[in-house]
Amino acid sequence: MLKIGDFSKLCRTTVKTLRYYDEIGLVTPDLISRENGYRYYKPEKLALVSEIRSLKEMGFSLEEISSVLTGRPDAGELMDILEIKKRSIENSIVREQNSVSQLKKWISELKTELEMEKVTIKQLPDIIAATYRKIIPDFNYLYTMAPEMGDKMRKQGVVCREPAYCFNIYHDPECKDKDIDVEIVEAVVKKLPDADGIIYKEMKGFKRAACIYHRGPYENFGRTYSAVFKWIEDNKLEIIGQPRESYIDGCWNKEDPNDWLTEIQVPVK
Repeated sequence: MLKIGDFSKLCRTTVKTLRYYDEIGLVTPDLISRENGYRYYKPEKLALVSEIRSLKEMGFSLEEISSVLTGRPDAGELMDILEIKKRSIENSIVREQNSVSQLKKWISELKTELEMEKVTIKQLPDIIAATYRKIIPDFNYLYTMAPEMGDKMRKQGVVCREPAYCFNIYHDPECKDKDIDVEIVEAVVKKLPDADGIIYKEMKGFKRAACIYHRGPYENFGRTYSAVFKWIEDNKLEIIGQPRESYIDGCWNKEDPNDWLTEIQVPVK
């Protein structure tokens, strides 16, 4: 038989752990010396400790291991036990993955909120503008209206200004979910004759505009508008023009709506 120290080395398990296994009846010594209290183990117990280690690595608790080893199941029974444990672990993985997804979403939202808190004052330039104004049934129609405008401008040979400056203006006196009066504005290098619903005009800029970035889907604009209007109120400024939604990144170059970037510009004095 092997002394506990030698047994510990061979099974690569600390003496402290072996003593604990003895306390809970998982691995008991085969002999305890009356003279000196030394514990001795038969070599076949090495296989038992190895089984315990394997079961622990598979996620079994010591209580579960004790139940398995005490019952000494046959191969079929052991397979059933392992299958149940496998399904339990798979379910745990799914739950953890869901938790990770929720955490990522929360982190992204917090990053967005931090960005939305940063309001800056900018000057909005005078521009020559190609404009396209319509009453649209709902906001989803913008995904049709914008490409529609682009097609018309290409046929007319319009050259857009660099750097690009495109924004929407909403002419309704209050927020509406349908029958929305919207004007899409694109800065261009020169005026052309009005044609096919595209109106060309000069638009005056503003010396000061409170500007804030919105990252993410457009349906979340409400929070960003709330942040910039609160900032304007806190800084005792007056709104002197219609807010502009200037599109930087969107569905045309970013597949994920969470990566869309818009600057909301509110003229103030």
